[in-house]
Amino acid sequence: MTTKLKLARLNDGPEIFYTIQGEGKNLGFPSIFVRLSLCNLYCVWCDTDYTWNWQHTPYPHLRDTEPGYQKYDKAQHIVMMEVEALMEAVGQHPCKHVVITGGEPLVQHKALLPFAQRLKSEGYFIEYETNGTIIPNEALDIYSDQYNVSIKLSNAGVLTEERIRPEAISFFAQSSKSYFKFVVDSPQDLSEVLDLVQNYDIPSDKVYLMPQGTSQALLRQKQQWLVALCKEQGFRYTDRLHIHIYGDKRGV
Repeated sequence: MTTKLKLARLNDGPEIFYTIQGEGKNLGFPSIFVRLSLCNLYCVWCDTDYTWNWQHTPYPHLRDTEPGYQKYDKAQHIVMMEVEALMEAVGQHPCKHVVITGGEPLVQHKALLPFAQRLKSEGYFIEYETNGTIIPNEALDIYSDQYNVSIKLSNAGVLTEERIRPEAISFFAQSSKSYFKFVVDSPQDLSEVLDLVQNYDIPSDKVYLMPQGTSQALLRQKQQWLVALCKEQGFRYTDRLHIHIYGDKRGV
């Protein structure tokens, strides 16, 4: 049986694009993004809501008040792809650094294994953007180079028991491949970050604080106090560089 992955659809094809990493440890690094569809969470400010905010689901979103905004037809926003087609699409770009993102890519961790094996066999570096709720199976972990773990805080509007999975957080906290990126909306969010860092013994030099926002104005509004918090706690600040360069657009 041939394994297929579910990718987000962009225009007439899958959302695979060559750009720079806009967040976290590898900020500014040229990367090929492979955006998978599906997510096990429902963050109210999510900027990739087309990977999970399906018709007939009850989840609220900040965009609900926008004229014309509506939930997505799942069948119209997913592209099924086999490994060979994925490798062909990735191979069109002059880069050996792949970011597998979503949605939540580890929802498909079993189906990801053949793709990850092929990528590594051809010399690619693989990093995952994950919400830290799903433990990758042992086989996939072997072929993973980096996890960018974005544990969701209460500002995401997700139930605590769904966004905080102790076994999964412990797995990532104990992995040398993990870096932690917290989406911060207000200074009050810091107490949640500190609790997680302390409870799971996360090294402070692996913690990145990132402002929540999808516009340059909103990101800049939060920079000063967020940088100050990073200086106080010994954390690292990460911007959303792609927003400053391209705006809130897909495929860049």
